Amino acid sequence: MKVLLINGSPKRSGNTAAALQEMQKVFAELGIETELLQLGTDPVRDCIACGGCYRSGKCVFDDDIVNRLVEKAAEADGFVFGTPVYYAHPSGRIQSVLDRAFYCGGSAFRRKPGAAVAVARRAGTTASVDVLNKYFTISEMPVVSSSYWNVAHGGRPGEVAEDGEGIQTVRNLARNMAWLLRCIEAGKAAGIEPPQNEYGNVTNFIR
Repeated sequence: MKVLLINGSPKRSGNTAAALQEMQKVFAELGIETELLQLGTDPVRDCIACGGCYRSGKCVFDDDIVNRLVEKAAEADGFVFGTPVYYAHPSGRIQSVLDRAFYCGGSAFRRKPGAAVAVARRAGTTASVDVLNKYFTISEMPVVSSSYWNVAHGGRPGEVAEDGEGIQTVRNLARNMAWLLRCIEAGKAAGIEPPQNEYGNVTNFIR
């Protein structure tokens, strides 16, 4: 089993990275393989709803981020999206990437557990987690929770380590995801199949 963690911060050694790395330690202890994907600092295009991905099967903006993420997502069993909090919201970087990734490659994420983690100096964390959770709930993904909201606090680099409850929360989040992954694996081994849901009925108006 493998969990893909995405760092939505441009900082490789910031507090968001530290929180995700704390989760990686727990996953390693539990025998879960992980990969941490850093979105980097290069410019990121936002989705323009051009529909080109319907024809080509991949995002038309080949910036080596979104299409690579979708490829890795297809091989992963679970996901953690981490974001710093800017103006009480996730980073524009992670939102632009996820908008495009779910638009062009949503099937790579479908029915796989997802968790969001937000890190802030002070406020806006729960609002940011709520935004990221919506990517899961539109894609039939089980949402993984923890012993508190999936948030941690820190301003200066490394300061998140001083947030005892926040670090405890992300560790418990990793444990809960590992447990859910094993439950899904056991269900498959027992012959439990996913539901046969309905698709294709798109209503483009509300009256």
